[in-house]
Amino acid sequence: MSSKHRKRPERPVMRTLTFDAGSQGPVSALLTQPPNPGALLVLAHGAGAGMRHPFLAAVADAFSAYRVATWRYQFPYMEAGRNRPDSPAIAQATVRAAVAAARARVPDVPIVAGGKSFGGRMTSQAAADETLPGVQGLVFFGFPLHAPGKPSVTRGEHLVNVGLPMLFLQGTRDAFADLEFLRPLCQRLGSRATLYLVEGGDHSFKVLKRSGRTQEHVMDELTDVAVQWIEAL
Repeated sequence: MSSKHRKRPERPVMRTLTFDAGSQGPVSALLTQPPNPGALLVLAHGAGAGMRHPFLAAVADAFSAYRVATWRYQFPYMEAGRNRPDSPAIAQATVRAAVAAARARVPDVPIVAGGKSFGGRMTSQAAADETLPGVQGLVFFGFPLHAPGKPSVTRGEHLVNVGLPMLFLQGTRDAFADLEFLRPLCQRLGSRATLYLVEGGDHSFKVLKRSGRTQEHVMDELTDVAVQWIEAL
């Protein structure tokens, strides 16, 4: 899995699956599994787009080059085609069910969990409420600390109850995470928190054209940082 000498392995296998999300019934998942995976990332989607969003697909493809399998999944509201996100209780139950289902499919490898924006926050809330069995760390692809233009740490207060290492991947132009608020929060979390900033990135990690970087460059950067962090757990 080493990020130091990345070599694209054989083409990963992608399977469309379902798992039981509890009271909400079955929901869909996508497992992208390279040969002999060295780790597993359980990855939740953002509030406005499901597990097939191009960003999550790019994460799954990039991680597979490091022999990291990814388990993407739907929250029940997205599965049902509704616009309004599930309640925190339903979303957190889905996170726990997703972790259990992913562990059963890809056993005996280290597991990290997290997601994009809303999905990352629901994962951290689930981990703050009770242990996520087998999960060794959390990865946030743009943690939504507050609504745009309304800086606050209220949505991040639960993180003090998360007893796992956490990696915050954030753009410096992210309107959902004012760094004047996010940096002190990460400092409060101490050694559990690692904050990595993508210069010029917004909430979707899009960078300005004048930066001279493409989205592929940014994805490589995010993946390199995340894999090295996973290896160090």
